[in-house]
Amino acid sequence: MYTGLQHAHSGLAYLALAALVLVIIYALIGSLSGKAFTEKDRKIAMIAFILSHTQLLIGLILYFVSPLGFSLLTGGGAMSDSAARLTALEHPLINIVAIVLISIGYIRAKKLQESRAKFRSIYMLYAVGLVLILSRIPWAAWLG
Repeated sequence: MYTGLQHAHSGLAYLALAALVLVIIYALIGSLSGKAFTEKDRKIAMIAFILSHTQLLIGLILYFVSPLGFSLLTGGGAMSDSAARLTALEHPLINIVAIVLISIGYIRAKKLQESRAKFRSIYMLYAVGLVLILSRIPWAAWLG
């Protein structure tokens, strides 16, 4: 189960990151061109929203079943080792904050009336969420 979750979390990360980048670019173009925010635009933003939330859910499950997740915090010594601190604390905490920001951007866009404001809500908060996610990815473990 653990290996399957690890592969799902790593594989879905590519899709979630690509979707976030594409939605940010799409919303930025929509805002700058002054086009109307349609149901299609909302659904495109929802794809990145759902993928990022699914990624978070798998990551949280993995965090509690992994020998490198929550157990590092309870075992002690994780704060003195930067790799262990990243895995045990920084990666999950910052990614939760990033998903909250993405959620705020999506929900806020649904409630706004002006099209440009909807696009801005999506591209600004999704971009901040993406930067936070990219800052806390364990690149050494993920790519190599």
